[in-house]
Amino acid sequence: MSQEIENHDNHNDSDNRPFSSVMARYMSRRRMLQGSLGLAAATLFTDFGLGGVIRQAGAEPRRRLTLGFDSLPGSMTDGIVVPEGYIAQVLVPWGTPMDGSTAGWQQDMHMTPAFQARAMGMHHDGMYHFALDTQHASRDFLLAINHEYIDQSVLWAPQNGPTNNDEGARPADEVRTEINAHGVAVVRLRRDDQGHWAPVVDDSRNRRITSATPIELSGPVRGTPWVITAWSPDGTRIRGTNNNCACGYTPWGTYLTCEENWPEVFINRGELTADQARLGINGERGRYGWESADDGEQGEFSRFDNTPQGDDPARDYRNEARGFGYIVEIDPYDADSTIYKRTALGRFRHEGCWPGRVVEGMPLTFYTGHDSRNEYIYKFVTNKRWQQSDANRPGETYDRQAIGASYLDNGTLYVARFDADGEGEWLPLTVDAVIPKGEHKGRRLGELFEDQAGIIINTCDAADLMGATPMDRPEWGTVDPQSGMVYMTLTNNSRRTDEESSASFTGDGSDVSAMGSGYATAPVNAANPRPDNTYGHIIRWQEREDDPTRMRWEPFVFGGSPDDQDATNPSGLTDVNAFASPDGLWFDERDNGEGILWIETDNGLDKGRENAVANMTNDQVLAVVPGAMSEEGKPAINARNQAQLKRFAIGPNEAEVTGIFATPDRTALFINIQHPANWPAADTDDATQTAQGQVRPRSSTVVIQKRDGGRVGV
Repeated sequence: MSQEIENHDNHNDSDNRPFSSVMARYMSRRRMLQGSLGLAAATLFTDFGLGGVIRQAGAEPRRRLTLGFDSLPGSMTDGIVVPEGYIAQVLVPWGTPMDGSTAGWQQDMHMTPAFQARAMGMHHDGMYHFALDTQHASRDFLLAINHEYIDQSVLWAPQNGPTNNDEGARPADEVRTEINAHGVAVVRLRRDDQGHWAPVVDDSRNRRITSATPIELSGPVRGTPWVITAWSPDGTRIRGTNNNCACGYTPWGTYLTCEENWPEVFINRGELTADQARLGINGERGRYGWESADDGEQGEFSRFDNTPQGDDPARDYRNEARGFGYIVEIDPYDADSTIYKRTALGRFRHEGCWPGRVVEGMPLTFYTGHDSRNEYIYKFVTNKRWQQSDANRPGETYDRQAIGASYLDNGTLYVARFDADGEGEWLPLTVDAVIPKGEHKGRRLGELFEDQAGIIINTCDAADLMGATPMDRPEWGTVDPQSGMVYMTLTNNSRRTDEESSASFTGDGSDVSAMGSGYATAPVNAANPRPDNTYGHIIRWQEREDDPTRMRWEPFVFGGSPDDQDATNPSGLTDVNAFASPDGLWFDERDNGEGILWIETDNGLDKGRENAVANMTNDQVLAVVPGAMSEEGKPAINARNQAQLKRFAIGPNEAEVTGIFATPDRTALFINIQHPANWPAADTDDATQTAQGQVRPRSSTVVIQKRDGGRVGV
């Protein structure tokens, strides 16, 4: 999530036990069993045989995967920092033309709707690569990339900012340009024999998808009264995808882009519906005032105003926002293919969508988190069992979206409950699911929401009723494809109450209801002892093979500053690996079933330079070998086993580091740099160089490689 559009409002008024309380009881239980915090934070999966790499009895010990670079010291400059022996190149920054019909980018150029519709959008975020053939998959592929939001001051720098941003009517062409700067791009990238990367301009598959592109709705919500609008009176289509944050991919070769902070571009001047209030739609003016522009054809701008205009939803846009908040599936191989919003996977502020372990003959699983305070972690399990014949076939032309419909339009949506004993349960969000507590105890969700479409539109309310665990802002997830272990970042919690105001909180859930929303009043505890916690942590879990609705979980690593005491730095991080606000994650499968977990940070999100880590380094990329954590019976990171947790790269001043993957041969690692202050340098694509004077900053993709062409990280 990006700082400019982050929303700290708490929209969850449930009395569900907050994760802070669960963590406190969990840590207390572990301390009692193990006798110290360091060991308590590190010993769940050894109890159950789930940690690290399992070796068969009698087998010879194998060589462990180790990181082959020295951890970087902190940096605060206007350039990328990488380890000795590595290089970093700037690729496809905002404004890079994707075809030959327009001139190239200029520092002082005035952006237009037409130019922006054919150029890379702003604020690069989640991304993934799609091979064009198996032989050249590591040097020639399609990059699908999200453009999460816009920086109006940079977008309109030549005219000193946007027109009528706070009041009055916005100019139509400014709004169209801003709409076209959002969304998704698909662009072909190719590496030459010298290791230099460049976009392939005018490739037929290059494509821009914006907040105005027509998209089909699919799954339970399609064709229902919930999504009828004047533009789509049959409720089957919607215009645009917005605020696309993290992403995912499918084994059949499509890209999943996820709509996160979309509610604030809509307004409703009348009485809010339940789903509007729960998701944060409100106010007299949208984030950018798009609804204020003089209307074009078919409600081009008025669609952002969800105020009912009469008795017939087919004559206004009261339901427009109900077409947003979904996982969106794109076929990157066909620039003319239809795009679908797969509504069965739930409607909320999706951070991303990550596939679980893929096994022939078993259902597929996709994990996703709701990145807001007091929100939940979800998973979707397909009805259809995986058939290897559906796997992606690069270079072939066929209907990948039809395959997508067969998996993603039918299945079961679950929400997670994490228990203090290190176990957890996936709670179904279906019409037959029985509500376990509260005034509706014993009733089925279908009685309250009528059908599955009603549950999907009101996903968060349904999750509240089922007793899901409110989390500390779940962001990115990733899955070890061998073990099925799932990792997820809980980026921070800046509004935890202090000890005095929470002294009466027992932690057993008995008093949460009396205090209002559990998360909004969550007290400090042994695992989270900071009343203003900007450090965050990462959890991991593994589901039971005999019952995938049950899981075992543990804290994997706590962010923290080396200046803090053990109580506030339970993982014992040092100067060379301290981090805060973990955000992006990617499990990089390597040798012998082991891999590297890459961690990206979005520090300074809440308090700027006020936390200790932000005062020692810019946002960063860290690498850790999770398998190394299983040694000596300590699977989670603590002061005694963190040699394989290292700082790999550091971003420029004020930038978030996000979006990550490596080529199949692991010789090139791709990341995104979002909202930098004064980067990249205008006269070079060397990402490590600093600008001479002030430049118009541009979010960009960066590719990091070894000078000798070897594998990154080892």
